[in-house]
Amino acid sequence: MDLHDLTAAEALRRMTTGELTARDYVAACLARIDAREEAVGAWVFLDPDLALAQAEAADARRRDGSAGPLNGLPVGIKDIIDTADQPTENGSALCAGRRPEKDATLVRLLREAGAVIMGKCVTTEFAMSAPGKTRNPHDPECTPGGSSSGSAAAVGDHMVPLAIGSQTGGSMLRPASYNGIYGLKPTYGTISRAGMSPLSRRLDHPGIYARTPEDIALAAAVLLAPDPADPDTCLDADFGAAPPLDAPPRIAFVRGPVWDRGEADMQRGLEGLAGRLGDVVTETDLPPLFNEAAATHATIMNGAVAGALGHYYDTGKNKMKDITRDRIERGFPVTAREYVEALARAEAMQRALADVFAGFDAILTPVAPGQAPRDLSRTGDAVFNGYWTLMGAPAASLPLLTGADSLPIGGQVVCPWGEDAKLLRICRWIADRAGEWR
Repeated sequence: MDLHDLTAAEALRRMTTGELTARDYVAACLARIDAREEAVGAWVFLDPDLALAQAEAADARRRDGSAGPLNGLPVGIKDIIDTADQPTENGSALCAGRRPEKDATLVRLLREAGAVIMGKCVTTEFAMSAPGKTRNPHDPECTPGGSSSGSAAAVGDHMVPLAIGSQTGGSMLRPASYNGIYGLKPTYGTISRAGMSPLSRRLDHPGIYARTPEDIALAAAVLLAPDPADPDTCLDADFGAAPPLDAPPRIAFVRGPVWDRGEADMQRGLEGLAGRLGDVVTETDLPPLFNEAAATHATIMNGAVAGALGHYYDTGKNKMKDITRDRIERGFPVTAREYVEALARAEAMQRALADVFAGFDAILTPVAPGQAPRDLSRTGDAVFNGYWTLMGAPAASLPLLTGADSLPIGGQVVCPWGEDAKLLRICRWIADRAGEWR
C-alpha cells in the first residue's frame, strides 16, 4: 500500500509506533497531489513548504511527548473557512487575495490537536451552486458535487485522509456520495461556524470527510465542542464515546417525499441494501407534514442567503457568477412572515421526526438522485438533502452502492439529535454487512 492510501487511523498508528514520520506521510500526500491535481483540481491554495514545516513540527511534538490526537495528519480545509496563514477567498473574485487575521475556531482546534493544515480546497462561489474547477476523481467528465467539491474530491482521490466541508442544503453529503467516501453532517450546533463564511444561521453545518467512519470519529472527537464565538453551539456538544452496539440497530427505511426524483439505479440499489440488512429494517413513511419540507427549506435558505450575501451583491454583483447572482435574487421576495412561518413548520417537523425516532435507532434514506451527473456546469441535485439539513439531526453518507456507469452512489443514514457517535457505529455496522463501494 502506498503511504497516501493509508487511512487516518492507520497513519496515526504508524506514526505513534515510530514506523512512519509525519514528514514522510505529508510528503507522500503532496506527491499524490502533484500527480493528480491537474486532472482533479481539488486545491485552490497549496504551499508544500508550509505543509512540510507543519509536519516537521508534528514530528518534534511526537519526540518530546506533546503530540495531540491528530498529530501529523494532513487535513484539507474548504475555502470558506478562515486560515491565518493561507488565503480564504470564498471561491469568488470578490474575495480575491483575502487574508484572514486569525483561524476559524475549527481550524484552531485542528491545529491544537496537531493536524497539518494541508491547504485550501475548492468551493463553489460563496458555497452556493456555481461550480469551481474541480472534477470527479472517478470520472473527470462528472461533477464532484458541491459546494464542498474540492474537499470531497481530495479525500476521494486519496490526496488527504481528512477534509472539512460544510452543508446548508446538500453540500457535504451529496459530494460524499459522488466521490465514494464517507461524509458526516453532524448535529446542528456541534461544530463551531465562527470564522466560516455564512449563508444561513439556521441551516449552516460544518462537516467532515474521510474514507472510513473511524477516521471521521477521530476528527469529530476534536471538532464537536462548544464555542462562545458561535452562539448556536450546544453546551453539551462534546462528541464523547458511544458504547458498542449491544444489539443490531433498528433501522427505518424511508423513501421520503421526493423518492420519485431518484434515478432507477439508485432506487434499486437502496431497496436492495435495505433487503440485505434483513429484518432489522422496517419500511416507514414520514408524516404528511414532510411533503412541505423541501419548500420550507428553500424559503429559509433563500431568505437567509439574500441577507448573508446581500452586501456582496450590492457592491459587486457584476463580478459574481450568474448562478450565484440568481440564487441571491431568489431571496429578495421572501417576506419576514414567510420566513417565520417556515421556521415554525420546521420546528413542527422536528417534533414529528422525534416521534419516528422513538421506534428506531436510525433512518436509511437516499442521499442523492443517483451517480454523479456528467455535467460540469452544475453540482447535482440536493433534493434528498435539504429537508434533513432542515431537521438538524446528524446524517452521514455511506459509499455503499454502484450506479449504472460503475460510479459510486451513497446511502444516507440519519440518527436522533446528539447521537453522532452512535451514528458512526451504525455506519460501520451497515458497511460491514452490506459491503462498501470500491
